[in-house]
Amino acid sequence: MTRSSQTAQRLKEVFLNGTWIANTNYKDQLSNLSFENAIITIGSFNSIALLAQHIHYYLAGVKSVLKGGPLEIKDKFSFVFPPISTQKEWELFLQIFWKDAEEFASLIEQMSDEQLQQAFIDEKYGNYQRNIDGLIEHSYYHLGQIVLLKKLLSSMNNKQI
Repeated sequence: MTRSSQTAQRLKEVFLNGTWIANTNYKDQLSNLSFENAIITIGSFNSIALLAQHIHYYLAGVKSVLKGGPLEIKDKFSFVFPPISTQKEWELFLQIFWKDAEEFASLIEQMSDEQLQQAFIDEKYGNYQRNIDGLIEHSYYHLGQIVLLKKLLSSMNNKQI
């Protein structure tokens, strides 16, 4: 298996279908979650919706680079999104999230191992492999937060979320 195939599989695992690292993934955690629960803020913690939007922001931004576009994402905007106020908006966001994850994985699979070692936009950012690995690791970090928030919401509501 090529490095690009392995990397694409790791990306699919965190977003779409894996259970190896965290015993869950974004799709599993978010698909049956109502927007009302997704937007609840507990104390000073970010909402589940905001964490999902944050990760999608980076996924979409790096995907754009893989398609030949410029790097347009900035950390200062990574938590700035219009609020989700209906179930329909939440479901539309999730559809876009899953589509972008699938497309991102497909783009990685098409890369050669040599391309993965090339500089990502500018040498100061490291190579493509490092940036993709960083995105995957960052995604697992926030996936853990989402799982904990769901458990908190469940205990507050005394029901399965």
